[in-house]
Amino acid sequence: MSAERFSTATRLKALGEQAAARVQRARPRRRGRLTGRAALLALVLCSLVVALAYPTRQYISQRAEIADQRRQADRAGQRADELRDEKARWQDPEYVRQQARLHLHYVMPGETGYIVQDGSGDGKRRTGQGAAERPWYDNIWNGLDSADK
Repeated sequence: MSAERFSTATRLKALGEQAAARVQRARPRRRGRLTGRAALLALVLCSLVVALAYPTRQYISQRAEIADQRRQADRAGQRADELRDEKARWQDPEYVRQQARLHLHYVMPGETGYIVQDGSGDGKRRTGQGAAERPWYDNIWNGLDSADK
């Protein structure tokens, strides 16, 4: 009996191998090249990328411009607040007096104003007068004299 089983098992094995060989021959071989559907899909995808590239770039650049405009508007608002505060300070007469004393060297009636020099100058006096310090007619006369020479 074992011999019959062996022969039946051997036969079944051989039949299985033959069936597998037939199935492999019946299957169409896969082509390595691009199919028509895949080419069409690739074409559609490339077209979408090309069609959406410019609007996407515009969208991103406009978002950056919007952010920049908002930053500028915030800075302008801060500057407007600073100017409003300064205007309010200038409405105070005491502040006006303080600025006049500081920048224009004004003194109140009865006070004596002094300017202290720190010694950083060379201390030499100029001997000749410059063109701006002379009267206008001297400048014209000197110009005519130098033209005659």
